[in-house]
Amino acid sequence: MLSHLLHLRGIESVVIESRSRQYCEERVRAGLLEQGTVDLFTETGVGDRMQRIGLLHHGLNLRYHGCTHRIDFDELAGGKGVMIYPQQQVLQDLFTARLKAGAQIFFGVRDVKLQNFEPSAPANAEIHFRQGDREQIIACDFIAGCDGFHGVSRPSVPHGVLTPFVRHYPFGWLGILAEAPPSWHELIYAHHERGFALLTMRTPQLSRLYLQCDPDDDVSNWPDSRVWEELHTRLASEGWSLTEGPIVQKGVTPMTSFVIEPMRYGKLFLAGDAAHIVPPTGAKGLNLAIADIRVLSKALIEFYATTRRDLLDQYSDTCLRRVWKVQRFSWWMTAMLHIFKDDNLFDRRRQIAELDYVTSSRAAAQTLAENYVGLPFD
Repeated sequence: MLSHLLHLRGIESVVIESRSRQYCEERVRAGLLEQGTVDLFTETGVGDRMQRIGLLHHGLNLRYHGCTHRIDFDELAGGKGVMIYPQQQVLQDLFTARLKAGAQIFFGVRDVKLQNFEPSAPANAEIHFRQGDREQIIACDFIAGCDGFHGVSRPSVPHGVLTPFVRHYPFGWLGILAEAPPSWHELIYAHHERGFALLTMRTPQLSRLYLQCDPDDDVSNWPDSRVWEELHTRLASEGWSLTEGPIVQKGVTPMTSFVIEPMRYGKLFLAGDAAHIVPPTGAKGLNLAIADIRVLSKALIEFYATTRRDLLDQYSDTCLRRVWKVQRFSWWMTAMLHIFKDDNLFDRRRQIAELDYVTSSRAAAQTLAENYVGLPFD
C-alpha cells in the first residue's frame, strides 16, 4: 500500500517479499477494515472489489450472562462502520494494481541484509538479497521496514537503540474456519465463565470463530467435536443457535502486546508489525499498519516535493501517539472479555460491572464504537 500511495505521486519504489505471490494471495487470513482504511482503499482506486464483495457492518454485539447487547455504529460513531474483507484479498488487489502500473516487486527473496541506513551513513542505503541464483542490490534513499514482527528490519537496528515494551497474556485464541454460513450478521464478542469466544465471518459461506485457550495449547487437544461443544456453551443465548459445518482450518495464536520506540533509525522507518503488535480482540493489526504508512507516505511525498524533512523527523512521534491509543483499546477489550486465571472473585465481579456499564451507558458505548471503527489517522 505504501508503494501504491507513492506511485500515485510519481515516486519510485521497489517491493521485496520473502514469500511467493501465490502464497501471499492464497493464505487465508483475517481482515476487518476500519472506516478510514476502507476510505483510503476506495479513494486511491484499489477498493472496487472490496466495495462489491466486502461485508459492511454497522455494529457489533457484546454477549454475557446469555444476553446480547448491540453497539450501534450508526448512532454512536456518526454512521461509520467496518468492513469484513480478508487480508489475502487486500493483497490480491494491491498486487494487481502495482503490477499493472509496472511496479518492481521481487517475490521469493532470501538472505536479506540492510546496509548504510544509519544516521551517519552515506547518501544511499542498500538492500542486499538473493532471488533464485542471483544476488541483487537495491540502492535507495529510504527503507520502509514493513516486514512484520519476524522480519529482518527491526533486528538490523543496532542493539540498544530501540526500547521494547511488551506484555504477554496468559491465554491464546484457538481459531477455526468453518464451511458454514455465519450464525449472525454481525460480530459477537462473548464473555463466559469458561472463557472468551468470538463469532465472526469471512464470506457469506465461511464462518470464523475463536475460543480462549492456553497460549501453548496444541490443536490436537481440540477435536472438532470439542470445538463445537465449547462454542455452543460459550456463545449460548436464548432463541439463538450456532450453525455448524466442516472445519477447514484450525490453529492456536498466543496473545501479546508489543511496541518499540522509536519507529525510525536513520534511513530506516519501521511500520506495522515490525514496530508493534496488538491482541486481535480489537481487530487493529492491519489497520494500525495502514495508519503508519499513511503518515510515512505523506512525509515522503513532502520530502520529494520540497526537500523538507520535518515530517520524516516527526514520523515516529506521530505514529506512536496513535499506536499507544490503539494499544490501550486492544488491552481494554481483551481485559474486559477474557478470563484471567489469577483473578479473584472481586476481579470477576468488576469485569461484569465493566460490561454492564459499557452496555448501559451511551458515553461508554460511544467510546467503544469510536475506537472500533477507527481513530483519526493523524
